[in-house]
Amino acid sequence: MNKAHSGTGYKGFTLPRALDANLLNLDEGDHARLRRLVAHGFTPRRVEGLRSTIRDAANRLADTLSSNEQGDVVADFAIPLPLTVISDLLAVPESDRRPFAAWVRNMFTPEHPGQIRDAVSAIHAFLGGLVENRRRSPGDDLLSALISARDEGDRLSEDELVSLAFLILMAGVENVQHLISAGLLTLLRHPDQLAEIRSNPGLLPSAVEELLRYAHPNQMAIRRFATEIIEIGGVQIPKGDTVMLCLAAAHRDPARYPAADRFEIHRKDKTHLALGQGLHYCLGASLARAEIQIGLGVLLERFPHLRLAVRADELEWRSSWRSRALRRLPLQLRSAHG
Repeated sequence: MNKAHSGTGYKGFTLPRALDANLLNLDEGDHARLRRLVAHGFTPRRVEGLRSTIRDAANRLADTLSSNEQGDVVADFAIPLPLTVISDLLAVPESDRRPFAAWVRNMFTPEHPGQIRDAVSAIHAFLGGLVENRRRSPGDDLLSALISARDEGDRLSEDELVSLAFLILMAGVENVQHLISAGLLTLLRHPDQLAEIRSNPGLLPSAVEELLRYAHPNQMAIRRFATEIIEIGGVQIPKGDTVMLCLAAAHRDPARYPAADRFEIHRKDKTHLALGQGLHYCLGASLARAEIQIGLGVLLERFPHLRLAVRADELEWRSSWRSRALRRLPLQLRSAHG
């Protein structure tokens, strides 16, 4: 199955083709070409170099949280952390980060539908300008590396650069923020396993893999199209038909995972579909893992008495059939004795 490379709907809004023609929406030759070029910039060394940036940003956000007895981890930690990391990755100037953050917020959580269109247009123009600036004055950032990437004389076009930057922004902010907040909630709901992690932080990477399976926000994969007639579960799917694959069902499949509805940090089968598979395995998988591990690790280290500040049935969730994500996660940050 493949994905059409135009007209991806996002919350009722269709992205411009210049932003939509990215790695998610291409197969075979075009996909291989782009992925080969992007690999020149998205190196393990670059991701590893960001770990200190992630930790510093997480600790600064924890400092702000610690000034209050209660805090909303979604607004005050889970959203700004990946946005800071992506801003550093793309070398967004400090003076531009506040409006950049506002556009991203309006794109993901608009107060009215028109905000999405305005935010996407502003981000599109901003990223185009950023690419132009990096051409004139390259630095040690990902965009500069992608601009200079060559493969047998081939290079990324202007639209491809802007589209890739937009994809990195969308995938690198939205999913990470939801996994940090949903991951923390999951741990709080499983105090015995949380206590294990607190006493042995070396268990956190294993816990994150289980969280990617158990608490991943995306219920559905992006739409795909059958390239030939296929049959699944006795149902014939005609060539060209749209197929929506349910990640949530796959991650709770009892034929694959024993006690699939149970959260278990010691689960032996660590495989999942949260970061894609095969041809479309996420290029930023190691960065996402690092952000979630470090973000959760800092919260658990800095706030040993974390607990929900509201009843579980009072938690606010986004209304979406495509993803399950918290709007807010109000937490009591300190014990009653300080």
